[in-house]
Amino acid sequence: MGAHLQPLALRLLALTFPLVAKGFSDETLEKAAKSEGYCSRILRAQGTRREGYNEFSLRVEGDPEFYKPGNSYRVTLSAATPAYFRGFTLIALKEGKEGDKEDDHAGTFQIIDEEETQFMSNCPVAVTESTPRRRTRIQVFWTAPPTGTGCVILKASIVQKRIIYFQDEGSLTKKICEQDSSSEGVTDKPILDCCACGTAKYRLTFYGNWSEKTHPKDFPRRTNHWSAIIGSSHSKNYILWEYGGYASEGVKQVAELGSPVKMEEEIRQQSDEVLTVIKAKAQWPAWQPLNVRAAPSAEFSVDRHRHLMSFLTMLGPSPDWNVGLSAEDLCTKDCGWVQKVIQDLIPWDAGTDSGITYESPNKPTVPQEKIRPLTSLDHPQSPFYDPEGGSIKLVARVVIERIARKGEQCNIVPDNIDDIVADLAPEEKEEDDTPETCIYSNWSPWSACSSSTCEKGKRMRQRMLKAQLDLSVPCPDTQDFQPCMGPGCSDEDGSTCMMSDWITWSPCSVSCGMGTRSRERYVKQFPEDGSMCKVPTEETEKCIVNEECSPSSCLVTEWGEWDECSASCGTGMKRRHRMIKMTPADGSMCKAETTEAEKCMMPECHTIPCLLSPWSEWSDCSVTCGKGMRTRQRMLKSAAELGDCNEELEQAEKCMLPECPIDCELTEWSQWSECNTSCGKGHMIRTRMIKIEPQFGGTACPETVQRTKCRVRKCLRGPGMEKRRWKEAREKRRSEQAKKNIDSEQYPVCRLKPWTAWTECSTLCGGGIQERYMMVKKRSKSTQFTSCKDKKELRACNVHPC
Repeated sequence: MGAHLQPLALRLLALTFPLVAKGFSDETLEKAAKSEGYCSRILRAQGTRREGYNEFSLRVEGDPEFYKPGNSYRVTLSAATPAYFRGFTLIALKEGKEGDKEDDHAGTFQIIDEEETQFMSNCPVAVTESTPRRRTRIQVFWTAPPTGTGCVILKASIVQKRIIYFQDEGSLTKKICEQDSSSEGVTDKPILDCCACGTAKYRLTFYGNWSEKTHPKDFPRRTNHWSAIIGSSHSKNYILWEYGGYASEGVKQVAELGSPVKMEEEIRQQSDEVLTVIKAKAQWPAWQPLNVRAAPSAEFSVDRHRHLMSFLTMLGPSPDWNVGLSAEDLCTKDCGWVQKVIQDLIPWDAGTDSGITYESPNKPTVPQEKIRPLTSLDHPQSPFYDPEGGSIKLVARVVIERIARKGEQCNIVPDNIDDIVADLAPEEKEEDDTPETCIYSNWSPWSACSSSTCEKGKRMRQRMLKAQLDLSVPCPDTQDFQPCMGPGCSDEDGSTCMMSDWITWSPCSVSCGMGTRSRERYVKQFPEDGSMCKVPTEETEKCIVNEECSPSSCLVTEWGEWDECSASCGTGMKRRHRMIKMTPADGSMCKAETTEAEKCMMPECHTIPCLLSPWSEWSDCSVTCGKGMRTRQRMLKSAAELGDCNEELEQAEKCMLPECPIDCELTEWSQWSECNTSCGKGHMIRTRMIKIEPQFGGTACPETVQRTKCRVRKCLRGPGMEKRRWKEAREKRRSEQAKKNIDSEQYPVCRLKPWTAWTECSTLCGGGIQERYMMVKKRSKSTQFTSCKDKKELRACNVHPC
């Protein structure tokens, strides 16, 4: 039995990479053959790896040391640039167990993306790749086992090229233990202290993917939206939200109402633990193409003390459903700053409302439940329900990218090329590669340089996409960046002293009255000509905190940083805030202002009244055959108040489909003729004429001559009678011929020329017309022959599409 099952130990990897088998030793295969459980054979399959290999890592979101039974955690397997992996295996075992038995495994995995991950067919408790290809990261949810399980070991194996990496210790193994019940209520995310130096600035960009196309079940067409994004960069002493925790009042208001006001108030109350408040505008509707509406973004900073970031936004309308990140650590173990984070998001339930559909009526959850990720088996009426328990399709993606570093850095691992490029502004493009099918406005003037010192910064200009004539040809970006330096600085000046930006002001030296504060900067590059750098590296200024220090005065914090300007161009407003630390000791009201506002100027607005969508496809022809009309439309996307738009919004043109069938048309029957004999049995006939010949598949013409029998008096027999009848017949023929000659002179027949050749087709494609004519050769002047007219025929041509 063992010899028969031996090849199965390599099934996952051998199917994808036939040569990978070389990475296994004979000793490993012998051990695998002796094991009874398929999962254990996978776990014991080991490959060659070099010491200190740390390009791959297994991480549980928030890096917790303890888990709460029943809680769900996001697990990420990733490769550092430029490494990648093709295949993998992920499994969770009770500590000290080998995986031989089903009871050895702990908790359950939940698939997030079926295109990336799936459960192994021969080991259903393990997760593996769906298709073999290059990848740098995968994610799954892991639900912790019940109470009493003890410590759990999460293990991963990696397939890269022909090498299999599997670690019982190190970056591909994670040990997480059950939280002691006595510590209930205490955060289960003891995050390591950050050892990085200086500060780092990041840009958060949110890409919503929730639309009727991706999530059609019960999709709310009229009211779908994402609420305003709210979050912060913060220390480990403050957690905005977390799986398995309870939603605060601020989180509840975001989850149920989409209002960030209370959440922002809670964040600002943690002023010592928060560095930046993260805010971005709401999105109505939830999804639009990126060439119509840019993805919302916000910038924030982190430092050694406040190196985590969290945010959330409501998926609306919904009972209490959100997406977001919780305590994302941007500090690396090598004392550096993370370059880029990409996270795919599924919705989670805040535990404050028991609704099950997008537009369920309010139904408060009593008592309040813990925050948990939604699943496809929550309720049959849920818009995410899947009777087979499949994964929920992703609703959003967030990208967090480092855009600058300030201050002296102390990362242990030297900067790689990606780190260096991330801190450099892109070079200005020398050539305009804009396709002719993309119609833009003129470029706006360049903005001011982002750097006020001799450190390299960047400036920006913008333009707007007015029309995209060919949807198959992508249009380039509407923003352009250019490197720049502060006033008085030049790259060509050999005596220039390259300085860093000023580091944030230190706290005021006193908490009441007048004190001092300082800030520093450092020399990034000394002058090339060897001269001394005389630029000051430290500034000191006076500061006043709580001017009155009497018992009747209230103590406040220092002012925070200014918010972003409310306008993207022209004049706007910006605000900054401070918090009340202590109310007056005598019980009187605190009169200190906690919000301050002032005007701010942004680059001049360049409005474009006529911002139009591309033309729609042509409508169907208004007829099913013959000549008709078709139309197309486009929409005015710019606001009406920006100016009148005289551009046409609808166009119409003629269209020609194959000619309609023409049935045969006949005259009425003529009178019956006389019997063709003067005695005995004979016949008589009647006729009718063809008025219109059938064309284009019309009904064919029926008979035009009918014959019927007739009987006249009996014929008399004898030689005399026979001669008499012959004579009468001859006289009758002569009489009829004479009558015809007279009619011919008085009423000549209608004579027509032969048909002409067909004319050229009226169009080259799309359906045209050809004509031919039959002209009257000799026309009678008598009114009895007014029907003698020229004839004309039509037929369709070049009906193929243009």
